[in-house]
Amino acid sequence: MTEATTLTQAGTETDTQATDALDVLVGIAPGSALAAVRERRPEATAHAQGSFDALLRPVSEEHATVAERAAVALFVARLHGDPAGIALYGGLLRLAEGGEALEALIVAEAGRAQGSGPYGAFRAENAPESTEGPEYAVDSFEAAYGLGERLAAALEHAHLLVLHPRDASREALQALLDAGWSTTGIVTLSQLVAFLTFQLRVAAGLRAVAGPQAVVSDFGSYLRSSEQKSLTTPVGGGADAADAAAHVPEVLPAAPRVAEPPRFTREPLGWKPWLEPLPVAEFTERHYAALVERERVHMPYFRLLARDPEALLERTLTDLDIFFNTDEGLPRREREFAAAASSRFTGCVFCASVHARFAVEQGADPADVDALLDQGVSAWAERSGRLAAIVDATVALTATPPRFGAAEVARLRAEGLGELELLDAIQSAAFFNWANRLMLSLGEPTA
Repeated sequence: MTEATTLTQAGTETDTQATDALDVLVGIAPGSALAAVRERRPEATAHAQGSFDALLRPVSEEHATVAERAAVALFVARLHGDPAGIALYGGLLRLAEGGEALEALIVAEAGRAQGSGPYGAFRAENAPESTEGPEYAVDSFEAAYGLGERLAAALEHAHLLVLHPRDASREALQALLDAGWSTTGIVTLSQLVAFLTFQLRVAAGLRAVAGPQAVVSDFGSYLRSSEQKSLTTPVGGGADAADAAAHVPEVLPAAPRVAEPPRFTREPLGWKPWLEPLPVAEFTERHYAALVERERVHMPYFRLLARDPEALLERTLTDLDIFFNTDEGLPRREREFAAAASSRFTGCVFCASVHARFAVEQGADPADVDALLDQGVSAWAERSGRLAAIVDATVALTATPPRFGAAEVARLRAEGLGELELLDAIQSAAFFNWANRLMLSLGEPTA
């Protein structure tokens, strides 16, 4: 377990140095109960940090510059109303050339873009709870000029994924291609936004668990001590961006033929991408390693995400530890139920079907699972007991901004959840904010 740099309320820095972004976002002190419990899920801890590194300290800026990534991250943190995330990603952006001037634009645009989601239309016949919400576009000359076409399109995409995930569409991806993003760049951008919806929720959840014992983190020391990549490429730079004006924008493949699932269901569903997956002929050992399971090369979803193999590898290993590490903690059936509840609330028919089915396979009552799918999360508001507490916590965490707090923690504790079970509940719910947003924004389910 890494040590977290901490500050007293007076602002005096200790001698320890942080290397884990979530420790810093939460304010986890070395030797604390939360430090110990995160050690019980070592792969999830290591690879959540690995995802941060892959997406915000990339080995290549060919498809998205570090400055563009930091600007999007600050925008997403502000949409979540997360002060710690705002401090971290604001600091990251200020390390970029011109970042201070750009930060003011991001702050202004995020202020215009805020809302309380998730919004959007459900198309399933057993989901009548569609919610309209404000849409966002960069519509002033000053903002459009200052951000540039690529970053303006990236912010609009980020807003869609954060607050309107079920309204994602092929046309939204074409808008990114038209603005100069490549297919691979869109995968990276979508991974970044979706990862942040996970990271910021885990941080919010663990801060609620820590309560007033959480310490104040020194974000400046974290950025200085963690070998942060020098951010000297201006926004709009990088090989991909530099060539944007010189090449014809990519065009999406023909729309896939799908039979749209009519209902939320436990039945197996398919999924078809809107972007072109990486052809099998172009896979290298680096790409195969990112799949973790080599046979996933036959699955379009994983071949699409393999366009950014470093991000895919870290995401997959995070996922596996959150759901398959059953060294005590929350029973697997309850982790899967939380995943299904998050997916039902957000509106991902595909993810809900997979994890509702897994929940039943792991011992959940089929009647409880079917009630969740057919009646939605609101049906659980009147229920009592452990499973209802997990659904309530999942919904509070999945809302944007998250409203998970002391009341949800107290209810979970009253149902017998200890520190490790709380971590499992938080990470299971939070992870499906990541998964749902990729499935919803990069393709569509098919019956």
